[in-house]
Amino acid sequence: MRRRTRNATFAAVAATAAIALTATGAQAAVPTNTTALQDAVTSDGIMAHLEELQAIADANGGTRASGTPGYGASIDYIEGVLDAAGYITTRQDFTFNSFTELSDAEMDRVSPDPTSYVLFQDFITAEYSGSGDVTAPLEAVDLVLPPGPTASTSNSGCEASDFDGFTSGNIALVQRGTCDFSVKAENAYDAGASGVIIFNEGQDGRQETLNATLGDAFSDPIPVVGTSFAIGDELASLLASGEVVMHLKTETLIELDVPTQNLIAQTPTGRTDRVIMAGAHLDSVSSGPGIEDNGTGSAAILETALQMAELGIQPRNAVRFAWWGAEEAGLLGSQFYVDSLPRQERNKIELYLNFDMIGSPNYANFVYDGDGDAFGIKGPSGSDDIEQLFSDFFESIGVASEPTEFDGRSDYDAFISAGIPAGGLFTGAEGAKTAEQVGLYGGLAEFDGEPVSYDPCYHQACDSLDPIADGADAELYEALNDAYGGALEWNGTISNVNQEGLGDMADAVAHTVLTYAMSTSSVNGTAKASSKAAEKVGDHLGAHLFR
Repeated sequence: MRRRTRNATFAAVAATAAIALTATGAQAAVPTNTTALQDAVTSDGIMAHLEELQAIADANGGTRASGTPGYGASIDYIEGVLDAAGYITTRQDFTFNSFTELSDAEMDRVSPDPTSYVLFQDFITAEYSGSGDVTAPLEAVDLVLPPGPTASTSNSGCEASDFDGFTSGNIALVQRGTCDFSVKAENAYDAGASGVIIFNEGQDGRQETLNATLGDAFSDPIPVVGTSFAIGDELASLLASGEVVMHLKTETLIELDVPTQNLIAQTPTGRTDRVIMAGAHLDSVSSGPGIEDNGTGSAAILETALQMAELGIQPRNAVRFAWWGAEEAGLLGSQFYVDSLPRQERNKIELYLNFDMIGSPNYANFVYDGDGDAFGIKGPSGSDDIEQLFSDFFESIGVASEPTEFDGRSDYDAFISAGIPAGGLFTGAEGAKTAEQVGLYGGLAEFDGEPVSYDPCYHQACDSLDPIADGADAELYEALNDAYGGALEWNGTISNVNQEGLGDMADAVAHTVLTYAMSTSSVNGTAKASSKAAEKVGDHLGAHLFR
């Protein structure tokens, strides 16, 4: 499709907005004719922004991680086009502790039956792990096998007494559950462990390979990795029959007080006492350019903002777009922003919409479970309305969608913990796509007898516009592209972005932002989230599990 010229101001073509409003019941969003904006916000326009972000990464060591030149150049690009479109832009400075892996981690079973485990598939370095290269006997710590019926039945490693009798120098095998991973790792280090393997707990939804973080306060100099329940269970079974010797190697760098920024852009018109926020994290992980995670969300809200300006839409409520820094280090930018707001300013934010990974190559359409009826964890009052608006939109265009849990893994976390209604969209990360979801959305549940995740390049160098050249499984990506009728291709190259899913998500972003820009009468305000949601706050950092 033709890319639209983006130099019009809001006021220049206000007559073309053609917004129709009709009052309805108190619990339903006021209908707004969003067709013109949906038509203007195209997947082609979003992909053009992703080309810019890819070029920035290519020119800056292959990454756009917070604190790097690639991140700074990303902000420069987005700020430049927003300024030209007439937005009021602001940069917000803050510092964080950055984490970088200097080389690929290794995990091997030396004996019995020597086995080399595959990085990102079988194990993942815990973010903020220390460095180390150790070969030592494995020792299990207070495991619950088989796992209990509910999450956090296990409290393996949560108490120093769990390590009573632990042999100094051994590698600790601990199980997910109850407490933060950093607590487990710190207790293991204090007991003399030379390394830590944390495996998933084992219930439904807690079986995949752990992508854990220890938080930027962790400083113990030992390697810590996450693995799947299946591998942890196998290692525990082997330990029951005799000695198991493991090899762990990590090489990491933690830098303190690294400067970075959030970028905020607000419409020059609209009520500033009724602000609608839409946000996405702009940073990538250090290992790649982050084109899907989260170039897609960042580019989608950018294109929505630009096309609102070009169409001359003058919102009744001010719309504030945000590009967050240091999300991958622990949701730090969004949390810093919310913490920096005086209470009076927080109360002016009617709602927050979050868009983090909305073009996964093997996508599903996930809507955050604002009312808690699917997962038992609801957002603040009004979050149910946001969920309903997204779900109704997908139904109206004949596309399936399903709820996803408010599990604290993205930037909505700071808003819901402050009592601000929130919702958003997600197309999947490291989780495996089910056969039932293939029936709804297309794609693949298995390839060569192995499960296929929503994003096989999640948090890797191949999260790019040319994943095969950047290390992805060529046959898998060719099969995914075929399954979607070429929807992964951009300029003749298979990318890590599914434009079929991205197009539907872009329409949903445009529809929801504009609907609430015109009326928030169906959103009730800033009542706190449920107690279960409050318990969840801080459980996850970025797209990494924290607990």
